[in-house]
Amino acid sequence: MGPALVLADEPTGHFDTKSADDVFALLRRFNPDHGMTVLFVTHNPARASRCDKTIHVIDGIVSG
Repeated sequence: MGPALVLADEPTGHFDTKSADDVFALLRRFNPDHGMTVLFVTHNPARASRCDKTIHVIDGIVSG
């Protein structure tokens, strides 16, 4: 199908650590392998730190 944008809201939230890392790695490959942008929502600061860009929403205020 080749979407330009993938919206992933907490896609690793219910997995064990290894499975979550595998899913995250798969999503990270979408951009270089297929040119897709992935918007990945997480509450996990360690995982967020591995993203190319992070945007924080605190009390409804967006900061990047």
